[in-house]
Amino acid sequence: MIKDKFKEYKIFLASGSPRRQQFFKDLDLDFEIRLKDIEEIYPDHLRGFEITNYLAELKANAFKEELKEKELLITSDTIVWLDNKALGKPKDYNDAFAILKSLSNETHEVITSVCFKTTEQTETIYEVTKVTFSSLSDENIRYYLDNYKPFDKAGAYGIQEWIGLIGITRIDGSYTNVVGLPTEKVHQYLCEK
Repeated sequence: MIKDKFKEYKIFLASGSPRRQQFFKDLDLDFEIRLKDIEEIYPDHLRGFEITNYLAELKANAFKEELKEKELLITSDTIVWLDNKALGKPKDYNDAFAILKSLSNETHEVITSVCFKTTEQTETIYEVTKVTFSSLSDENIRYYLDNYKPFDKAGAYGIQEWIGLIGITRIDGSYTNVVGLPTEKVHQYLCEK
């Protein structure tokens, strides 16, 4: 198992996301949380997974000077990609409403990149999942925003929450990726190391 494989390593997860932290616990990995405030700005010419790869690596590089031998740092970034545009976390209630309105009756992509950094190397993997929403009424969007407050989530929604139960008609790809981490890809990567 991966736990045995990495028993000589200290694993650090640089994510404040409770969902990502839970996934790492569920993968039976011993890890510590390390957080840094990173300004998540990327060059305008980047598209799709290039954005999430760039941001995941940006977060990892912030720890470059602190990493020691036998330490593995894992960072991640997720965006919602719709009409050739990245939708990150909403700025406020009105922004969240506008984002969900734009996802209504559309198919978008959820893209997550995961960066693995040691003193010797940096490697990044990514996953793309297509998600289709039915038509969302203004009333349903307001109910969701008022009761679930998804302001810390890319695309202003959590697939595992009420809006996912009533609004998502189709998903092509990894469910856990939409929640926040492509666990099967992370597990496979670690198994192959």
